[in-house]
Amino acid sequence: MSRQALSIKHSYLRLSGFMCRLFVFLLFAAAPTFAQHGGKAEPLRIEFKRGATSTTVSESVRNSEEMEYVLAAKKGQRLTIKITSTPVKSAVFQLLGEDRDTLGLEHDANFDVAIVLRKDGDYFINVSRPTSAKGRSRFTLSVSIK
Repeated sequence: MSRQALSIKHSYLRLSGFMCRLFVFLLFAAAPTFAQHGGKAEPLRIEFKRGATSTTVSESVRNSEEMEYVLAAKKGQRLTIKITSTPVKSAVFQLLGEDRDTLGLEHDANFDVAIVLRKDGDYFINVSRPTSAKGRSRFTLSVSIK
């Protein structure tokens, strides 16, 4: 092989190595964006304003997406959750305990619940659509602890 051919081959190898490193960098740089649209992200913490015992959260879910929230509560407190959605009854929630136990509530039929909590800790609220059909549900989640 001539010296010029070796030089061109070496240039292509350097270029392809650079392109591979660039691709890997872009893949890792975009990972947080991918996590927001399909990966498992951290649940959003529900916090109450100082002196308040209730709050509302408005959001939407599409297709099979889920929104996950977490809130801290104490044993003996009464937790009340109500969800309203557009279209009507197009979003439901599931309440899970700190150990991700279901607390005896069915996931596909929860539009409101009031429950006295059995222990201190974090409680998780997962909001989703009750159907596998494509679509979008806008919801308002009202949460109170007394």
